[in-house]
Amino acid sequence: MSTLITNLGSLVTNDPSLGTLTDAAVVIDGDRIAWVGAAAAAPQADARFDAEGRAMIPGFVDSHAHLVFAGDRTAEFNARMSGQSYTAGGIRTTVAATRAATDAELEANLTRFIGEALRQGTTTIECKSGYGLTTEDEARALRIAAAHTPETTYLGAHVVAPEFKEDPAGYVELVTGEMLDACAPHARWVDVFCEQGAFDGDQARAILTAGAKRGLIPRVHANQLHHGPGVQLAVELGAASADHCTHLTDADVDALANGETVATLLPGAEFSTRAKYPDARRLLDAGVTVALSTDCNPGSSFTSSMAFCIAVAVREMGMTPDEAVYAATAGGARALRRTDVGLVAPGARADLLLLDAPSAVHLAYRPGVPLTAAVWQDGVRKV
Repeated sequence: MSTLITNLGSLVTNDPSLGTLTDAAVVIDGDRIAWVGAAAAAPQADARFDAEGRAMIPGFVDSHAHLVFAGDRTAEFNARMSGQSYTAGGIRTTVAATRAATDAELEANLTRFIGEALRQGTTTIECKSGYGLTTEDEARALRIAAAHTPETTYLGAHVVAPEFKEDPAGYVELVTGEMLDACAPHARWVDVFCEQGAFDGDQARAILTAGAKRGLIPRVHANQLHHGPGVQLAVELGAASADHCTHLTDADVDALANGETVATLLPGAEFSTRAKYPDARRLLDAGVTVALSTDCNPGSSFTSSMAFCIAVAVREMGMTPDEAVYAATAGGARALRRTDVGLVAPGARADLLLLDAPSAVHLAYRPGVPLTAAVWQDGVRKV
């Protein structure tokens, strides 16, 4: 069945040949976009939806999220807002709760957060493991996630498991051996938290290289809390994305500009930890491809709102509203090496977000206001 969505006041396509259209229309046929253009020239379809002059953008592509977990870290957040600093060690609190949870409890949390994101316009979402840190718990996290998204990431190297506190080399051996064997069938990506308090450059290289040998594509938590080797390692290994990119040298920026690795920025993390924001303007001016994502997790960025991340990126990171919307859609698609999402063009997946606003600029202009009027995912109106 085909559907004509017409009377669009503004349509952000992210397709260079189409640009941003006014008085536009889109035709959905099955799970794909069949036609895009001026409303007056639109072909007939089986059904018709009147957008009433609202703006439409591609569905958000959230390329960095941690959704398989249990427990709550409200006390940690409250302490941080009262003056304590954020460190990587807090992850272990969630590890204990996640290990104790049943599969049903973990899946219920996951589906709740995916549904929450969908209601706000996120139609593609990546999901990492990383809160189990045992072979069994990491594998079950990915098994659960893979039932709900094709974008699953093996993050056994989130932090060193508590049992290996005195033997980090032994944990790296587990992550690159038995745990990888159990997790690789359920994952597309391999990730590592390359940071003080987590894994150093040599450990990260060993983990990413082992994952790549099993067919997993690298991505890296890089340069979040300090300057470090993460970005350079990501570019060297051809990682799809270097995520966080808060503390960068000129050499890091040059490496990203001259490589294919996307810089994925996660403003929710800086907002929730009162940390320095990444300088998106510096990256964009250097020609780096930038993505925006939520980093939805219970410790350092407990938000599923891509619209919130857009508003913060515009206010705090030097992005224009158009750049931020692009980063939250097409940028995220680039970070996931997807060409079928993040744009509105014939042949793309029919993942669309209709805003209760006349233009996409309102996502930054009206921060905190629910602007979702309708969401189509795979051609089906879900919201």
